[in-house]
Amino acid sequence: MSTHAILLAEDSPEDTRLILNALKPVIQEELVALCVDGVEALDYLLARNAHAGRSGDDLPGMALIDLNLPKVNGLEVLRELREHPRTRLLPVVILSASSEGRDVRAAALLGANSYVRKPLDYGRLRETVELLGRYWVELNIPPPIASPA
Repeated sequence: MSTHAILLAEDSPEDTRLILNALKPVIQEELVALCVDGVEALDYLLARNAHAGRSGDDLPGMALIDLNLPKVNGLEVLRELREHPRTRLLPVVILSASSEGRDVRAAALLGANSYVRKPLDYGRLRETVELLGRYWVELNIPPPIASPA
């Protein structure tokens, strides 16, 4: 069993607070790993640098990644995750205020499991994030994580 059910990579403290609040009916806050930039998200998921003490097999059930992260953007995080055998099948949802066709297409080509537009209205954001949490945590059956050969 993973230490965290969800990894949330979000640089906005306000959006992080809103997302965590929206996830409360689905999952306890302690089960959400928080990262504030793309480097930290990659380090956590790949168990390297500051997170080198973590088991590389201890992956969350899904990663919810903001598109416009500092240091390394969400698409680059996704690209690197898909290059590693252990994280290749990790469910990744890109959450962004952008609904630009090029962003949606790039995320799909890189292997995002879903691309969700972040609503600007709090009520809609809460509903959207709660539905995401319910689907990925309660309904989705993830593929088994294979050990690297």
